[in-house]
Amino acid sequence: MTNQHQAVLPAGIASIEPVAVPPTPGPISVLPNPTPVFTTAVEAGGGEVVPLSEATRGLVWLSYAHSSELGDTLAANPQIDWVQLPWAGVDAFSDVLEAQARPGLTFTSAKGAYAQPVAEHALALTLALLRVLPKRARATHWETKPEGRSLYGLNVVIIGAGGIAHELISLLEPFRADVTVVRRSADAVHGAARTVQTDRLHEVLPTADVVIVAAALTAGTRHLIGAPELALMQSNANLVNIARGPLVDTAALVDALAAGRIAGAALDVTDPEPLPDGHPLWHEPRCLITPHMADTPEMTAPLLAERIRWNVAAFLSDARFIGVVDPHLGY
Repeated sequence: MTNQHQAVLPAGIASIEPVAVPPTPGPISVLPNPTPVFTTAVEAGGGEVVPLSEATRGLVWLSYAHSSELGDTLAANPQIDWVQLPWAGVDAFSDVLEAQARPGLTFTSAKGAYAQPVAEHALALTLALLRVLPKRARATHWETKPEGRSLYGLNVVIIGAGGIAHELISLLEPFRADVTVVRRSADAVHGAARTVQTDRLHEVLPTADVVIVAAALTAGTRHLIGAPELALMQSNANLVNIARGPLVDTAALVDALAAGRIAGAALDVTDPEPLPDGHPLWHEPRCLITPHMADTPEMTAPLLAERIRWNVAAFLSDARFIGVVDPHLGY
């Protein structure tokens, strides 16, 4: 079946600047477990796929779990000038990025590549909360009390301004939602009614009907939503997290839900993850949990392949990469 999602390219792609120290082009290794869809993507970008050796100048790393192995590979192969990482978030590689950062080594991620399926999932979770589906799914008898809200015209706060936020704003447009984006910079986000910087998060939370967390996880964003932030939200407001679990203080969320301080929460990511059996959130009727499946390999493989194809072409020519990672900022 043809995948319906499309690779999302950054705004102003024609003006992308090459990296400061362009890499030396050369053969590319695909590790740790090369598969045809990704080796074909390298070849489609004009690259030569080779086993890891002294000749390797580019590396496509396909595993999120083997971060220490990546660090060992880079330490043993200082001739590698470019590394493509497999996911949008690079928090699992933060130690490697810091340890291996050097002039001339470019890391790129898949940030933005999976924006469409993740934004789609964020919308699904939002609608489920507003229509009280966590409670309805657990019901064992017919309820007569009318409950549920429409998304039309609601105030939606999106934390983060990457590809997911941009795609989500487009999906919210038919609902005529009033969208506020919270981000590090003050640069306006197209389609949002307003954009505020992170230090003004507390100003916008009290007016939000829905808060959607779509930010990168860094040392500075851990527990971005904690007890103080949850206390500022309206009692009929809902929280959606489709980014990383530690962006939300789990203990504070458990308390807020149990006390009815917010209407509900939908989480595709948790802290800890996987969420242990018996955890209070599994039994919280106001909480909906999906097991980190806002996107699936079936959805992401073609999108990652397109990102690899593009960045291989950049590696071999003008060094105008998409998804360049700042090793020190962590995204």
